[in-house]
Amino acid sequence: MHARVAALTTALVGLVALLLPASDARAGLAGPEPARVPAPVVVAHRGASAYAPENTLAAVDEAAARDARWVENDVQRTKDGELVVIHDDGLGRTTDAEDVFPGRAPWKVKDFTAAEIARLDAGSWFSPAYAGTRVPTLEQYLRTVESHHQGLLLEVKNPELYPGIEQQILKELGNENWLDQRHLAGRLIVQSFSADSLRTVHALAPEVRTGLLGTPKAADLPTYARFVDLVNPSHTSLSAAYVSAVHAQTGPHGLPLRLFAWTVDDADTARTVVGYGADGLISNKPDVVRQAVSGH
Repeated sequence: MHARVAALTTALVGLVALLLPASDARAGLAGPEPARVPAPVVVAHRGASAYAPENTLAAVDEAAARDARWVENDVQRTKDGELVVIHDDGLGRTTDAEDVFPGRAPWKVKDFTAAEIARLDAGSWFSPAYAGTRVPTLEQYLRTVESHHQGLLLEVKNPELYPGIEQQILKELGNENWLDQRHLAGRLIVQSFSADSLRTVHALAPEVRTGLLGTPKAADLPTYARFVDLVNPSHTSLSAAYVSAVHAQTGPHGLPLRLFAWTVDDADTARTVVGYGADGLISNKPDVVRQAVSGH
């Protein structure tokens, strides 16, 4: 009888040892595994814009080469209604428009046709190695991002200058198959500094995730949570308390609001922002910040 009890006890101890993690089994302890904190999303700002001219296909390629799984861009509209990817509402800073069209000041995107903008050099200002790089159309940009299987944080830039641009962007996204479940679930976010623009996007396509750029007052977050899924502030305005206030709100898709901070380019800042609880980092140097927070 005693032999049978001893044998049963030995068998049970062995079974427990198999079911427990090795460290716990050796210690004779059965405790919960430590919670795993999801790695923050790292978004290449205007592509990997520290290494290639911003908002160009070359910057998307460079982001992919540095293992950036998301890119951010800015969308504006030409005189003849083409959607192009460029940050400023003017062409002067990042193209040679002033040389090619000397009599066309103030060189606003909305005053030039798509064909005229396609003639411009959007790379030489950054480096001679990128001479001849062009301003991409949104269609070209989407296809390049898709070729790398990346996610896209698309900014509706200066929507007040381009009435109806939200509907036009959504149409282009649909034409390029970016509004299917696969993209909507994990590869597309539309953001803007304009709450009105995001309300329009949400009304037209409520399935699309949206992000409000800026740092709205915590008291106003419940209002924004009706139509935005993320709040994306400058890292300089952040605190752990503010991130917690954002996370306390439930967005239009029934999930807590998330927060992506911009523009984070160094390791110390990246670790600080992630320590506050930020869900994502928008960076000109996505490889640098990813390495800095890889332990999280």
